[in-house]
Amino acid sequence: MSDQPRPYRAAAVIPAAGRGVRLGPGAPKALRALGGTPMLIHAVRAMAASRSVTLVVVVAPPDGAPEVKNLLDAHALPERTDYLVVPGGETRQESVRLGLDALPEEVSVVLVHDAARPLVPVDTVDAVVEAVRDGAPAVVPALPLADTVKEVEPGAPGEPEPVLGTPPRARLRAVQTPQGFDRDTLVRAHQAVAVEGEGATDDAGMVERLGEPVVVVPGHEEAFKVTRPLDLVLAEAVLARRRANDGF
Repeated sequence: MSDQPRPYRAAAVIPAAGRGVRLGPGAPKALRALGGTPMLIHAVRAMAASRSVTLVVVVAPPDGAPEVKNLLDAHALPERTDYLVVPGGETRQESVRLGLDALPEEVSVVLVHDAARPLVPVDTVDAVVEAVRDGAPAVVPALPLADTVKEVEPGAPGEPEPVLGTPPRARLRAVQTPQGFDRDTLVRAHQAVAVEGEGATDDAGMVERLGEPVVVVPGHEEAFKVTRPLDLVLAEAVLARRRANDGF
């Protein structure tokens, strides 16, 4: 009915067009198997697990959209969620923008999630959506740092590097995804920040450059990024424990 408020809708954009060189040669990182299932499928399921997320847009390699669509069709995904595959660009920034362009008009909250964070719990996804719903233009899940961090003057690989300073650890956070945004704010950020070189890899950082506030909500240790071979070992262990405990 016309006098009713427009239904609140959230969508997730998963840029999955990268090759993931640090995991070594072979398939693109997002298509690597984790527990016998491609990481991308785990990431899609993680977004769809939130009842707030009504659409998941997967941004595929520029020439790989049909392959990714076939992949999604071949795996069981929650039926209450819609799925869309669009071809991406040469950079993550371009791919996110292409994912944004594909969203229906009624979507007001956008999550941007790394395909390489396949095990983020649904509570973290919900916390990000809720914070945007409560009025934050941009929301980032993050964890306190376990390690002391040093700022250094970068040198040649393997050479000693001089320390420039030690930032106070209590003020630092390690950022995860999904990052959540008011849709209009994220669109403005992508319009304002030109793609330079490899482009921006942090959408919240683009919003910061607009002068808009960004807030942090608690992240989760299982939302880590699978980047190196050791991360894959850890992810397999987490998944095996979940299956043993939950019949997942």
